[in-house]
Amino acid sequence: MDWRALGVSLWLGFGTVLVLVPFGLWLGHTLASRQFRGKGLLEALVAVPLVLPPTVLGFYLLVAFGARSPLGEAFEAIAGQALAFSFPGLLLASAVASLPFAVQPIQRGFEAIPVEVREAAACCGMPPWRRFARIEVPLAWPGILTAVVLTFAHTLGEFGVILMVGGNIPGETRTLSIAIYDRMQAFDDRGAGLMAAVLLAVALLALTLTTVLGRRVGPRRG
Repeated sequence: MDWRALGVSLWLGFGTVLVLVPFGLWLGHTLASRQFRGKGLLEALVAVPLVLPPTVLGFYLLVAFGARSPLGEAFEAIAGQALAFSFPGLLLASAVASLPFAVQPIQRGFEAIPVEVREAAACCGMPPWRRFARIEVPLAWPGILTAVVLTFAHTLGEFGVILMVGGNIPGETRTLSIAIYDRMQAFDDRGAGLMAAVLLAVALLALTLTTVLGRRVGPRRG
């Protein structure tokens, strides 16, 4: 068992959740409660990581994070290190790759709230920020929790984007999924199988939680 790779994976998973959930709350609520020009295009952009091959997405992210890119130059000037093939770059790439897993469940959670609830709160004179915090977020919590679980589980299992942007640096960018690949390349079936079992257990737990939460949201939509 590669414990260092497991540690990197866990830190990456928690970090991705911390980055994406606040952003997902804002964007998911905006998409669920407002109509505006370009909404369909924005929803399509959010869903791109679901259909784009991970190596293709990783290639574009690697170009965007490169030393010659504006983002890469700015990060290197501030942090003194390259953005690509570093943990901060890996975290940013993971956030992009997991974006639909955070935004879409939260959006569905907010869409499940009856319009009458928002209208009643507005008629009572409740300001939008308080309505959001006191009424909408508690009602949408199954979608929010689903987003947390899916984002974390997807981050732990991501391979293509991680390898393209982070490489395979022990203790910094080598995640459990990459460690499994390394063990298979070294014909260590037992070690690879043990680490694969850990990821399988996480995936099964995530699917179980999302199924239960989906049933909780379902009746509200009806």
